[in-house]
Amino acid sequence: MMLRPGVQRALIAAVQVLGLAVWFSASAVVPALRESWQISAAASVWLTASVQLGFVAGAITSTMLNLADRTKAHLLMAVCATLAAACTGVFALAVDGLAGAIPLRFLTGVFLAGVYPVGMKLTGSWAPPARRGLAFGIMIGALTLGSALPHLIGGLGDLPWRGVMGAAAGCAALGAVVAVTLVREGPQFTPGTPPRPHPRYALEMFRQRGPRLVNLGYFGHMWELYALWTWLPSFLIAGTAARTGRDDANVSLLAFLAIGVAGVAGCLAGGWAADRFGRPRAAVTALVVSGACCLASPLFFTAPPGAVVVLGVVWGAAVIADSGVFSTALSEVADRRYVGTALTAQTAIGFALTVVTIQLVPVLADAVGWRWAFLLLVPGPLVGALAMRAFGHQPARA
Repeated sequence: MMLRPGVQRALIAAVQVLGLAVWFSASAVVPALRESWQISAAASVWLTASVQLGFVAGAITSTMLNLADRTKAHLLMAVCATLAAACTGVFALAVDGLAGAIPLRFLTGVFLAGVYPVGMKLTGSWAPPARRGLAFGIMIGALTLGSALPHLIGGLGDLPWRGVMGAAAGCAALGAVVAVTLVREGPQFTPGTPPRPHPRYALEMFRQRGPRLVNLGYFGHMWELYALWTWLPSFLIAGTAARTGRDDANVSLLAFLAIGVAGVAGCLAGGWAADRFGRPRAAVTALVVSGACCLASPLFFTAPPGAVVVLGVVWGAAVIADSGVFSTALSEVADRRYVGTALTAQTAIGFALTVVTIQLVPVLADAVGWRWAFLLLVPGPLVGALAMRAFGHQPARA
């Protein structure tokens, strides 16, 4: 029963929801940490950026060693989720400043590189090509929900920041238990015996037109995604303050609605559209809508709350709707023996880009105000849409 494809995909999605809860656990409590530790906004950026850098370091290491293709994927995911939970648990229990927080957040990112990309490979291993778009959409939706989970935990009650971090660590530990006891790898990518080590494949795939265009589309998508997820609460707080004169707005539930609920809906819609209308059309549509939201964001800065909710829901859905499409497309044009390596390399480079925009958005906000800050993100979806439009003319792989 547990080895049925639908059941396995659901279990993998559950691991993503639980395991990825630690990703934005510190970002969700930044206001409390700034007050408690007396740190600046610039310094608090590193609570998120260090996770991204750690993820890149972990993904590069995994890519060089072909870990996702040469190990038992479910065990790798379980071990990494356990270690990410441990890092977050230590943060919750013992850390009192950035000197201890930054290394732990970096290590959390390193270990999450063994949860998210490996989960994509496991999902693809249980999904034939005709259904893979929706399968990846569900998996990315789980990642989105897990990333937004700390906002929900913090918004539902008056929980101190250590409690939010501890709850996130507990979720990741539970995800590890599910992975090791119930998840297994499916038949789609299994070559029978582990492939030979091939650390250069991550570079070689860029010589082929299909993988190159899919990756370029993904990089444009990532230029926008994590900067929006990181700074949307700050944008909402600043807009509320400009409209009402109060700077104590609690936007946690609205952030969870936009990032989590709308994001999951967007992932499901994007996955369905990828199977129904094709990978390129689904990706281009999502990129155009999210890019339009970037352009329109200054108009909504001091808009009535209802209008802001509409923008947040539409943007939150569109900005993530194409993520699973890129993973699906790459799994279909990459060398079948190294699909895990290709997906891990894709995410490594994409997350390296997120460090840039996460850093630049608050700098621009300080210079010209939060109203205009998200205009920095517009080039990402523009470049991504052009790349995926070109990919639409890519011949299908035999």
